[in-house]
Amino acid sequence: MIEAVERTTPRPAPPHWTRWVLPAAIAWSLAAATLGLFWLTEGAGYPFTTTVDPQAALNPMSLLHPRFGAALVTGFGVVGVVAGMAMARRPSRPSAHRLLLAWSALAAIGLGVLLPDYRLLVLAGYAPVFVVGGLLGTIPTDVNWFDAVTWPVVVQAASVVGAFAWAGAGVAYARAGRGACLRCGRDGHDEGWASPVRARAWGRWAVVVAVAVPLVYAATRYAWLLGIPLGISGELLREGQESGMWVAGAGLATVAVVGAILTTGLISRWGEAVPGWLPFLGGRAIPPILATLPALVVAVLVTSAGVMFIRMVLAGGLESFGGANALGAIGPELIWPIWGVALGAAAIAYHLRRRGACPECGRGAPAG
Repeated sequence: MIEAVERTTPRPAPPHWTRWVLPAAIAWSLAAATLGLFWLTEGAGYPFTTTVDPQAALNPMSLLHPRFGAALVTGFGVVGVVAGMAMARRPSRPSAHRLLLAWSALAAIGLGVLLPDYRLLVLAGYAPVFVVGGLLGTIPTDVNWFDAVTWPVVVQAASVVGAFAWAGAGVAYARAGRGACLRCGRDGHDEGWASPVRARAWGRWAVVVAVAVPLVYAATRYAWLLGIPLGISGELLREGQESGMWVAGAGLATVAVVGAILTTGLISRWGEAVPGWLPFLGGRAIPPILATLPALVVAVLVTSAGVMFIRMVLAGGLESFGGANALGAIGPELIWPIWGVALGAAAIAYHLRRRGACPECGRGAPAG
């Protein structure tokens, strides 16, 4: 009898990210409040000044006095802890529910899009260039990728981690608020735009945009490498040729092209299963997280970098980017937020198509 019961009782689903993401967001906020308080009491390492970061002007926090900035970080962390504790208690009032959802959204946008600058994207883009160049022996011995991993950049990376924590906490809280499955988000009603069929339709358009924008960027860099002054003056073209700048730019362009190719996998069969011609792994299903998480990270980095360029143009005009050369120099970067949003949407559509039946609530299983 005991064996029969064990065979018929479903095993509990393994812990899911929605179980720990809110505690992680609270812990992150507590760490931010502690660090902000340390800076507020004259602690060293406040990363938004030129004494610590020569490129601090790239960051909007550099506009604030260090003490005010430290107080802002402290207050942000404290509010995060309080909001997280309130979300854990799940208040019944609709107004409180909406306020906490708004907080999680604003925290995610502020930490992931507004605070970081383009250096995180540059680090991510140059990482494969350094790996391949190191294997081929084409990277100068005095150039080290880790030299760019400075304390201010580490702070920005931590900010992006906080953005994902608060975004995830908001998603989990929203699911709990509408009585949906905490694991998959389904609530037993018509899935609407989140159904696999509709996600494939709008996800395809998102992929088209997410592929087109980086190809525009790559086209300008390849043109300069080939000696075509696309959007820049002949003088600047010659300067870049003499300094080797266009070679480095072509390296980043190649990373963008490879990224665009990988993006097409979000709507292709080879993005769901390893191609059969590959030894050992051919034919095996690709875990959805291996595609969605990198795509979402890149989407955030691309969007934050594009927002930085837009902010700098609004503050200093195109003259700060070379005047007549500005169109070619940063024109493609100004549409990066479109790329980032499209890539994020494509990743979400891929997830919705591939999430399958939920092991916790059973929804999503084929009919019959």
